[in-house]
Parts: sequence; C-alpha cells; structure tokens
Amino acid sequence: MKFWRTFDIEVIKFVEGIHEIDFEIDDSFFQHFEDNELVRKGNLAVRVKMNKGANLIEMDFHIAGEVTLTCDRSLEPFQQPLDLHEQMIYKYGAEEKEINEDVYMITRDTPKINVAQLIYEFILLGLPAKKIHPDYRNEMDDEEYEGEGIYAYIDGEDDFEKDPDSDSEDNSEVIDPRWELLKKLKNKE
Repeated sequence: MKFWRTFDIEVIKFVEGIHEIDFEIDDSFFQHFEDNELVRKGNLAVRVKMNKGANLIEMDFHIAGEVTLTCDRSLEPFQQPLDLHEQMIYKYGAEEKEINEDVYMITRDTPKINVAQLIYEFILLGLPAKKIHPDYRNEMDDEEYEGEGIYAYIDGEDDFEKDPDSDSEDNSEVIDPRWELLKKLKNKE
C-alpha cells in the first residue's frame, strides 16, 4: 500500500493555479503491475504539471528516461529511450467516472488522485510496436526479402510514353513494354 500512496496527488490541498509534482520510476515500479510482460525494468523521471482551475484540473505528464525491453528478433535486452508528453483532464461533477480516455470526472470533495496506473499506461503506449535491438535496426525484415510489397516508382514525366492513339505529332516513340502488355490484355476483352 505504501507504493501506491507515493503516487497520490492530494488535489484537495492545492489552491487554484499551476503546480509541479515530480516522481521517480525505477525497477520496483514495474513489479507492482500484474501485466508487466513488456517492461520489467526502467529508470524514468516523471514531471506532472497540474493546472488546477475552478471547474477542472489539467495534468500534463512529461515522462523521460529509459526502459529495458527484450528484442523481438534476437531476444536480447536493450535500453529504449522514452520522452513522452501526455495529458489528462479531471472535470468536477456529481460522480467519479471515466468520460473518455483523456477526461475523467471527479467530485469536488475528491481528496487525491493516484497517477501510478496512468503513468504505467503512458509508458506502455510510448513503446515502439516492434521492439528491435539497436544493433539489428538497419537489417531488413524477412518479409521485405520476399519481394512482396516492394514497388518501383518512376519519377518524372519523361519516363511515361505517349499514347499512340493520341493526336500528337510524334507517334514514333517506343511504348513502354508494360503498357504494351496491358493493351494486349485490354484488346482481348
């Protein structure tokens, strides 16, 4: 319980205005979450800039540091730098409930807001979809070697041949063989 209390922001004690609250995240932080398969170690600093108003509380989260991830390709651990900016808004209302992913309703007599789960979720959202060790980031994926999804683009108008059916004066230019094949298919119909 002591761990969770360290991430309480006692909003009822703050007057209206801007306040900054700092938190330190280390390896023990990630041990308190059951679904911590992605991140088990990290060293991060969190600064919460809280703007308390008459009708709402805005919290801007700046999370910076490194987490230890496991490479999807080699299964080697590596350090992934993170520098995230997220925002959460707490509106005053009749009951406590989530309005959407960025807005939460609290009552006026809510004494504190615990931000541990929010910080954890922001860290998870900031992770790359593919966790690749820096030593392997320049290598191509296996799918790229198969040739699927690789497109060749022609840049410039000079690479396209004129249509022989057009009324242009010079129809003696050679037509790109790809267009010839397409015309043969078209004429079969």
